[in-house]
Amino acid sequence: MRRKMPSQSAISKHPDSTANSRIGNRRLTFAVCCYTGLLVSILLAGCSAVSSPTGAQGQQLSEEQELSAPYDQITLKKSLTLDALPKIRRSQSEHGSLLAETETVSHSDRVVASLGQSRDDSRTWFNMVTFHEYRLNVIRKYFFAVDDRAGSLRTRARRGLRFDCEMVLGKEVLGESYTSENARRIAILRYVLDSIRKDIKELGDDVDVPGQYNQKLDVCGMLINQTFETVLVKLEASPVLAMRLSRAGGAEFDHINFNKGTVRMIVADDTVAIMVRFGAFAHGEK
Repeated sequence: MRRKMPSQSAISKHPDSTANSRIGNRRLTFAVCCYTGLLVSILLAGCSAVSSPTGAQGQQLSEEQELSAPYDQITLKKSLTLDALPKIRRSQSEHGSLLAETETVSHSDRVVASLGQSRDDSRTWFNMVTFHEYRLNVIRKYFFAVDDRAGSLRTRARRGLRFDCEMVLGKEVLGESYTSENARRIAILRYVLDSIRKDIKELGDDVDVPGQYNQKLDVCGMLINQTFETVLVKLEASPVLAMRLSRAGGAEFDHINFNKGTVRMIVADDTVAIMVRFGAFAHGEK
């Protein structure tokens, strides 16, 4: 990651203190933005679309739409910390809804995540964003949900996994030469997996700081990793299948825990969007 270089005089005088000061200043800047975003979210409580279970046109949001609202309302490249943080911290202004007291916020220098779990532990989800180190705009955003509700006499079991992400692609993948378009698609999918691993790991770097990290994110990360690795093994064995990723319905795959589903990938200029649906999420079950 490119760092701003200090002056030569500063280096010669206090090399260690300068490095520590630079890191401290960056953390301080991010912390100020976090607390400012929290203040904005409190001020806007009750009038923001994020803190209400209704959409922009007043329609009642479905449970799935309410969970994914931060992801849907944060815009890649354009959303800044002051816009994105209140959305991620929405549970702190929720009262009497599905989300009240169910989401825990974790953050590092550049990554902020809110992870929630239903009271019966059958549903787990998270929204997560990564900011540019200096511009403080969103360069990666994620939404993950897993559902494992048992059936009853009145309802059938619902099992499924959903994962969405959008991110700005790095020069290491954009500038590479590939033997084919399918090889390029596979490399981009691998880049997406590496990015989600890195962002979740970054949240775990300061585990000694109270409230910095929720270990349930690791479990979610393992499920995402398992899903992507299953897909990548199949694509690397038969690269021609990668061309299906860009189709309207995506490419079909089997999941060891969630049966059949689809993975779709859309690449536009320097960005990529991934949509993963397995089990109940792929079939549109309620």
